[in-house]
Amino acid sequence: MAPVVFVTRPLPDPGINVLIESGFEVRANNEDRPLLREELMAGVQGADALLCMLSDRIDTELLEAAPALRVVSNYAVGFDNIDVAAARQRGIEVTTTPGVLTDATADLAWALLLAAARNLGAGERLVRAGEWTGWSPTQLLGEPLRNQTLGIVGMGAIGQAVARRAQGFGMHVVYCNRNRVESEIEDSLDAEFVALDDLLRRSDFISLHAPLNDQSRHMFNSRAFGLMKPTAVLVNTGRGAVIDEAELVNVLRDRRIAAAGLDVYEFEPKITEGLLTLDNVVLAPHLGSASTLARGDMVRLCCENIVEVLAGRPAVTPAPG
Repeated sequence: MAPVVFVTRPLPDPGINVLIESGFEVRANNEDRPLLREELMAGVQGADALLCMLSDRIDTELLEAAPALRVVSNYAVGFDNIDVAAARQRGIEVTTTPGVLTDATADLAWALLLAAARNLGAGERLVRAGEWTGWSPTQLLGEPLRNQTLGIVGMGAIGQAVARRAQGFGMHVVYCNRNRVESEIEDSLDAEFVALDDLLRRSDFISLHAPLNDQSRHMFNSRAFGLMKPTAVLVNTGRGAVIDEAELVNVLRDRRIAAAGLDVYEFEPKITEGLLTLDNVVLAPHLGSASTLARGDMVRLCCENIVEVLAGRPAVTPAPG
């Protein structure tokens, strides 16, 4: 009898063909929407493998409903939606998709940084509304990049890719991270390791790439915002709950920081009240990995992890820890 794989959402090319060609029975949600909790619980029953999204909560209750489960393959580089300890206690491997979405997410971080710094969101809305009356020497003045300081919070692969792009803009890079990166990496990126408070005080732009955990949740709160420059621009392509969004609304409205660019949200897909009405924030719908190359590679890596684990071999990219 063929192993059963449950896939919680339609996937871009190459899709589930990799799994079918490997001889698995594939059950899939064919509607492009997150599954309701009861649908997810029903879908995993009898499944040997689960290919899930970041929006799917994989907890003890779900794992107990799937006694045959051997691998949870998360279609994301992060895994804060999964109780990894509970899975491993049951002998279930948890895998992620690191590396393949690094450049796509770094590119998106820079798109948001540039858009927020130069008021592109407000400018486009002005043009689309038919309210632009022509060029003005004082219209929508933004923040310069050259010779400015970029602070990076979380210096993993994506943070390093963001730092690498900063060199082309002639920026100085400071970073904070749980552990200092190798000196060779620092030298190649011309990056300086600093404490978070120092980064907040010095940075003209801040890009967030920290994983979400008890230490990073609401890292950017009223105290952190109070240390930032009033001209600072904040970009988040990491995890939404790293920012206290209610406080972010306050500081943006009061112009205590200049602008923000967000791709992820604290209560995703719900947007915190107030963000939608502010002109000094650029809002993207979680597009960090949304390139054809990155999303296709994520599919292949998810499927490869499932194939390897169900064949009794080690996972290609197991979740850390």
